[in-house]
Amino acid sequence: MLPPYADLLGLSIDPTDEEGCRLIMPFGDGVLGRPGFLHGGAISGLLEMAAIVALKHALQGEGGGRIKPINVTVDFMRGGRDKLTYARGIVTRLGTRVANVEAIAWQDDETKPISAARLNYLVVRE
Repeated sequence: MLPPYADLLGLSIDPTDEEGCRLIMPFGDGVLGRPGFLHGGAISGLLEMAAIVALKHALQGEGGGRIKPINVTVDFMRGGRDKLTYARGIVTRLGTRVANVEAIAWQDDETKPISAARLNYLVVRE
């Protein structure tokens, strides 16, 4: 269910999440930025993968479809440290041709995100 880029980041779907839409990214050399911190590109990739998982989950109930990114905006709120990082996507609007998705990433407390993103996708219905 995860795109191939998720393997590069070491992402997995959290088995304790009932909806199956929360992702986990372990800290490691592949996501390292400055010493002891996550790279901003790895955080952005995590957010994008979380948005894709949430949108594909929402599209399953509507007959499916292909998605193409239109726009991505990421806000970095604090540095990601050397620990597990979680992310979740939330579909805020699913129209016939365009979908709006928000994603947040956090480490210890979901109410204290390290970053957030707003993503817009073109939806091509099949």
